[in-house]
Amino acid sequence: MKKRIYLTYPKEQVKEPLLYHVGRLFKVVTNIRQASVSDKIGLVALELDGEPDEIDKAIKYLIDKGVKVEPIELDIIE
Repeated sequence: MKKRIYLTYPKEQVKEPLLYHVGRLFKVVTNIRQASVSDKIGLVALELDGEPDEIDKAIKYLIDKGVKVEPIELDIIE
């Protein structure tokens, strides 16, 4: 299964390697489709590929770390 989401990193998390940890902690493949990062905010369009329960765990991990997670409604980044 593939799921596409937008991530908004708060200032406190911009420098943390959260996507690296997601790939190591959960059985998902991360594919950054688009990103814009500054010292104050990080915006990432991310594709997660894996089993639905692993994707859900990865998303929960990001939310628990303070990252805002929103679904990408349409495949507008293709």
